[in-house]
Amino acid sequence: MKIIVLGCGLVGGPMAADLAKDNSYSVTVADINGPALEKIKQELRVDTIRTDLREKSQLQKLVAGYDMVVSAVPGFMGFETLKTIIEAGKNVVDIAFFPEDPFQLDPPAKAKGVAALVDCGVSPGMTSMLVGYAYHMLDEVDDALVYVGGLPQVREWPFEYRAVFSPVDVIEEYTRPARYIENGQLIVRPALSDPELIFFPGVGTLEAFNSDGLRTMLQTIKAANMKEKTLRYPGHIEKMTLLRETGFFSKDEIVVNGVRVRPLDVTAALMFPQWKLQEGEGDLTILQVKVVGKRDGRTCGFQYDMLDRYDAATRTISMARTTGYTATAAVRMLNAGLYKSAGITAPEMLGKHPECVQFLLEDLSKRGVVYRETRL
Repeated sequence: MKIIVLGCGLVGGPMAADLAKDNSYSVTVADINGPALEKIKQELRVDTIRTDLREKSQLQKLVAGYDMVVSAVPGFMGFETLKTIIEAGKNVVDIAFFPEDPFQLDPPAKAKGVAALVDCGVSPGMTSMLVGYAYHMLDEVDDALVYVGGLPQVREWPFEYRAVFSPVDVIEEYTRPARYIENGQLIVRPALSDPELIFFPGVGTLEAFNSDGLRTMLQTIKAANMKEKTLRYPGHIEKMTLLRETGFFSKDEIVVNGVRVRPLDVTAALMFPQWKLQEGEGDLTILQVKVVGKRDGRTCGFQYDMLDRYDAATRTISMARTTGYTATAAVRMLNAGLYKSAGITAPEMLGKHPECVQFLLEDLSKRGVVYRETRL
């Protein structure tokens, strides 16, 4: 099978590496970043193509010769990239996490007979699938709560944070209003709101805040209460709220000494170098999914916990392992014929197929990403 991975960043590169280990796959990586492509070509059994993935006509020609596409482009490019892939009639696994509603592309995907698995990362992705699995195992869901975060193993002042995926997408978590369900009603609150402190064994006390991570579950899952919260080291919320409320994340241009600039661009230029994960620097990913409801009139539920750390042996960051390996597991699942439905498939929709859930959990476990299930 010929596979092309769109994007050679922190997650795209490790995905290509994981797929390239299987001799039944011929893997190509495409990106505009020449040095990143040169580095991966020297290290792996992959082909590389340097191109601007924003050019639709080029992208259509690019994916035409492949059996499957894995999209790991930044969120702001994600929707149009997925649309072009679908128009080309190619099955796709997508981790772009774009803000648009992916179900807009369901009719063309079905018309083309394309299986398009979106949000196939750790969260959204595995968190959504596990909520979906519990949802289909229960008669009704009272509460669905997701906590998830990617953090540096070593806290370093001033931010005590490293961007383990696209920094632009990280800032979106701090600016995009958070939507969640409370008492059966849709609630919209500012990101970074409703802080709480939670202790996690092996990590310590973290702070959690509202973020807009439920995504498609707002349409597909019926629950009385459903919320996703992002985890950071204590103190992070106050710093990010201060920057947001004083305009440092604004995209509206201002004039400084006669020059028009966007505050966000200045902030990014100053902040992103400090957020960069250095070579060999360790990170961790922590996750908890808890779903409680009723089955046969009895209260019961499911809890899933996952703690993963940087793999020094392969020099693979944890966010790439937990996000990227979920996507590559989905590629293998499609290739195995376990899932064939055309159209847009959100992760929680896979949850009603126990064989798909089991395949993904086992495939991740083989790579050291282990989800522990507790029956409540």
